[in-house]
Amino acid sequence: MDLRSELLKSIWYGFTALDLEKSGKVSKSQLKVLSHNLCTVLSIPHDPVALEEHFRDDDDGPVSSQGYMPYLNKYILDKVIEGSFIKENVDELCWTLTAKKNYQTDKTSSTVLPERDAFRLWCIFNFLSEDKYPLVMVPDEVEYLLKKICMAMTIEFNCVELEDFFSQDSVQHSGITVWVFLEMMNSGKMTRGIDKSIISMAIEEVYREIVGDVLKEGYLWKKGQLRRNWKERWFTLRPSNLSYYSGEDRKDCQGHIVLDGNCCVEVLPDRDGKRCMFCLKTLSKTYEMSASDTKQRQEWTTAIQTAIRLHVEGKTSLHKDLKMKRREQREQREKRRQSKEEELQKLRALQEERERKLEELELLKEAQKQAQVLLEQDEQRRRQQHEQLQQALEVQLREAKEVSAETRVSMQAEMALKEEEAERQRKRIQELEEMQKRLEEALQQEIKARLDEESFRYAQARLLAEEEEKMKALMSLQEEQEEYILKTQREKQELKQEMEVKSRSLDEAQRQLEEVRANRHRVDQDVVAAQRKHRQASTNVKHWNVQMNRLMRPIGPGEKRPSLGSSFSSFQMPTQRDPGLRLRRRSGSEDQDEESKENVVSRAGSDLEKRHSHKSNGDMDIP
Repeated sequence: MDLRSELLKSIWYGFTALDLEKSGKVSKSQLKVLSHNLCTVLSIPHDPVALEEHFRDDDDGPVSSQGYMPYLNKYILDKVIEGSFIKENVDELCWTLTAKKNYQTDKTSSTVLPERDAFRLWCIFNFLSEDKYPLVMVPDEVEYLLKKICMAMTIEFNCVELEDFFSQDSVQHSGITVWVFLEMMNSGKMTRGIDKSIISMAIEEVYREIVGDVLKEGYLWKKGQLRRNWKERWFTLRPSNLSYYSGEDRKDCQGHIVLDGNCCVEVLPDRDGKRCMFCLKTLSKTYEMSASDTKQRQEWTTAIQTAIRLHVEGKTSLHKDLKMKRREQREQREKRRQSKEEELQKLRALQEERERKLEELELLKEAQKQAQVLLEQDEQRRRQQHEQLQQALEVQLREAKEVSAETRVSMQAEMALKEEEAERQRKRIQELEEMQKRLEEALQQEIKARLDEESFRYAQARLLAEEEEKMKALMSLQEEQEEYILKTQREKQELKQEMEVKSRSLDEAQRQLEEVRANRHRVDQDVVAAQRKHRQASTNVKHWNVQMNRLMRPIGPGEKRPSLGSSFSSFQMPTQRDPGLRLRRRSGSEDQDEESKENVVSRAGSDLEKRHSHKSNGDMDIP
């Protein structure tokens, strides 16, 4: 269900609310006000002349919904930009219009829901309703919504009350309208004995979950990215991002974590005094979090993985996907029910056909019995005629014996004729008996054929039933196979993503290792150079110590002071190749060389003072 369909559902309520006479038409002045308010809440420029120009060819009478739809699509909905407006403001506008006309309740009743809760239930109803006008919600979706609300209130759902409600004559089994649903909620049958505040909190939670696309909400401890300290935050998870706030009121947003296919969630071991830890890894950062218990950690990790899966599959809402799956399941159940009804009708037709065949068979049996009775009666009648004829012949024979010979001859001839007639009668009787036997055999064959046909029909029906069962089993196996294939593909994709992340981490680690090796090589070279400089500085210090010792050697009594030339001759100037001179000429000399030179100068100064003191003491001891 796209954004246009969601907006049309709310606008449909606003349009019907303006139809006070229930004629399906609204005046142009009211449509101007509705269009202006829609443009305001949708953050699009409003053209007041467009409506008049659009309906310029029509009269000044009211406009139907079919006539308003082209204007609505062209001048309003086509200009809507997703994300530039707040969908809840549109819903509030349409709810304000339709509630004044259709939502009339007793404010003094203790079971009536607050206005805000009724608005949220209206929004949820629009989300779960079918995409047909007038908008209705099927019983399965009503049961799903009531179960979600009862689960949010941590109570058990009572199916008996709902079944009693749908068993009423006034409730249509194809679905209920939002006003019937709100009337059912205001009756208090579903929320008997529950505080209003608990009901309001449950409705708000279900509203944020279904309409606001909130997969999960709750407090978690989050580790900071800069100061690395732990703070408790209120997290809200949606399919596109994970937001965290300073409090449950969600007024002070502290940040958003954008979720995409590159994100993954991992369970971490307990550390830093925190337990039930897990982390959410993105391409740039890793967010560490801690739940209150293991169950909460499992729920959060599963919810985040579901959000990542929805983003990868290109889906923006979990409940839209679930709604489409439930609708497909209902359609499949309806198709299976229709197929079962068709099968039952076929079986009933076969049963009726069988009963009809049995009736025909009974009629054939009855006809056979009647034919057999008629044949027996005919046979008995022929026998009686034969006996009467034989008796008559015997009488005539006796009379013939009494007559003359001529009469006897004529009688013999007549007797022969009679015998021939009797023989023809016997042959006819035999033919009739044979015909009766053939008729009985034909009847038996027809009965056997009917019985074989019935057995074949029963076998065919059984084979059809077995084929249907096998087809159902095959469809279930096919569905399981498709689910397994989808699951395998998702796991393969997750493993592939994990391997890509690990490979990138390995490349980064190798690069860092190469940098460390290069830095180590440079440090080794610097250490070798420093050691070489240290050795040169030591050599220079030793050289200057020797020179200073030679220059500062005290003159004993009776010794001649060396001449200035000799002292200069004994002092050797360092050449240009002297490493000490190169070290002194180098700009920015090392601190260690400076300290060694200072030590040399200080030692030389102290030796000079000692020698002078010794010299002065020696001069005083001379008489």
